[in-house]
Amino acid sequence: MVMTATGIELPPIWCPLAGARHPRVEEIERRAAAWLDRQRVYRDESERRMVLGTRGADFCARFTPYADEEGVLLAALWVYWACCFDDACCGHGPLSAAPERFARLAGQVQRALEAPTADSSAERFLPPLQDFARRMRRMRSPVQAARFAHAHRAWLSGVVWQIGNRAESHMPDLDEYLAMRRLAARGEPVFALLEIATGTETPDREFHRPAVRALTEMAMTVATLDNDRHSLHREPAAGHSGQNIYTVLMRDRNLAPADAVQEATRVRDRILARFLRLLPTVLAGAGPELRIYLAGLCHGVRGNAEWGLRVPRRPAETPPPPGAAEEPLEWAPSPADDDRTPLPAPSVAWWWDRALE
Repeated sequence: MVMTATGIELPPIWCPLAGARHPRVEEIERRAAAWLDRQRVYRDESERRMVLGTRGADFCARFTPYADEEGVLLAALWVYWACCFDDACCGHGPLSAAPERFARLAGQVQRALEAPTADSSAERFLPPLQDFARRMRRMRSPVQAARFAHAHRAWLSGVVWQIGNRAESHMPDLDEYLAMRRLAARGEPVFALLEIATGTETPDREFHRPAVRALTEMAMTVATLDNDRHSLHREPAAGHSGQNIYTVLMRDRNLAPADAVQEATRVRDRILARFLRLLPTVLAGAGPELRIYLAGLCHGVRGNAEWGLRVPRRPAETPPPPGAAEEPLEWAPSPADDDRTPLPAPSVAWWWDRALE
């Protein structure tokens, strides 16, 4: 068991998917840090340490372990940029409880991604994002770029929801949280980076199949719930006052903190169990591009879990070098809940539809 400073036990994560890491992770991190320095995404040395301490290159190296180096680097540039933007404008700072002000900034940000000639002189985060967008358009197809832009807009809409909740002291119930949290947590653009990193383009007729969308949403949601766990582990003092799966369940189900941890584990494992049951059915009829995408979903879930368990708990901690040998992690041998019926959350119950099979 892992103990937080609040005394809450966090059980080991259940994830029977195989893990891997890109062998060029150290060089990718070096090049990403050089880009951050050129673009001046951060304000000062403290912010620089913070963003590099998130180990975004390591995260991407686990997400897309078999992509080429340039593809993983491209993904890492956005992940580092988004970390800086999120910390300054979404989770903290003067906009973090001002949805109307953040919405105006979100419009500027999205237009900077989509329009090469958008004026970016007024906001420090826009020039680096435009540099990323230029690289993406040079390296990847219009379809891949459009899919990423669509996912990026979904993320910003989710952040508006999250900031609006904070401004109104609104705690969502479980159904609302499962529908929206993956958006606010960057799930859509991060998983859209799978195709950006690998350079593959799944045909629309396969990419937009309901079963593929269900698998994508489930992978995002499992990763998001794991991130809630990682955040509770790294920032236990904020764990009870913020908006996460534990505080949602404490309010929605009237649970004590320890009971909320156990219930959150059951919710998360039940979703992953459904993902693993549906995956072989979709793989059976998948073309080569879709098979690469589905493998990416699996690496995304496992890689996110491994990254979260290994990233330093505090930015001041000195992490081991990116290429260093890693100690084995403890994993749960079985799911906390393998119930095959849908979760009692109407917005996601369709993941269990028999028609998907």
